[in-house]
Amino acid sequence: SASLSENDQNQVPLPSSGDATIDYISSENLVPISDPEDKIKSLVEELESKNWTNVCESLNDVRRFALFHSSLLFPLLGKVVLVVAKTTKNPRSAVCKTCIMAASDVFNAFGDKLLDPSTSEAFDGMLLQLLLKASQDKRFVCEEADKALGSMVDSMTPLPLFQKLGAYVSHANLRVRAKAAISLSKCVSKMEGLGEMDESWLAELIKVAADLLNDRLPEARDAARSIATSMYEALTKDKEQKLEVWQSFCQSKLTPIHAISMFKIVGT
Repeated sequence: SASLSENDQNQVPLPSSGDATIDYISSENLVPISDPEDKIKSLVEELESKNWTNVCESLNDVRRFALFHSSLLFPLLGKVVLVVAKTTKNPRSAVCKTCIMAASDVFNAFGDKLLDPSTSEAFDGMLLQLLLKASQDKRFVCEEADKALGSMVDSMTPLPLFQKLGAYVSHANLRVRAKAAISLSKCVSKMEGLGEMDESWLAELIKVAADLLNDRLPEARDAARSIATSMYEALTKDKEQKLEVWQSFCQSKLTPIHAISMFKIVGT
């Protein structure tokens, strides 16, 4: 499908999706828009079309704007992300998957700008949808959502993102918790200077890890161990008595039973 001209992009049947006429274009095969200044005027309206194949085309336009004309998209970013997040709930897998691909390209293009006050609320909606989609059973949607969450972590500053993800590590849905925990652990492993972090922040992080360590899903427990290991390495980096430093940190922040289980992660 990569060799097709742009006009033919909706003609390829994809049996795995259950929707017969959508071709998923990878980011590297997208091309610039020929008349972006004109196209941007109707973008939001076209995203809200009642015709789902038109919606998919418009979502691919969002991706092209993000990649090639980001300065034109930026003033509309909050509105566009809001619509994309809402459209992710579409029962058609093809629409949903194209939304998620658009989210990835938007993350890669804008990164921390999505945390600005003008887009923060729309980003929250998108994050929740991605966690929900990554938690569901349709494998090709789930894998795409995992990829998008990876792009999000790679493109954003860890600390503000941690604060966003923190809301979901205690979500009622255990799969959502696990997906949030995985993103959180990637966030933490990416952080430079974790040892110089604000004390209250580190206290919050170790409590999150301790709670996740008792989670029902193994992915959440693995993420907790990864967070603990990253924290251990950062906090004991230039210290002589590494285990003593870690033990006293755990004891000062956690209940005795939690402190023991956190200590054991690196102490064994």
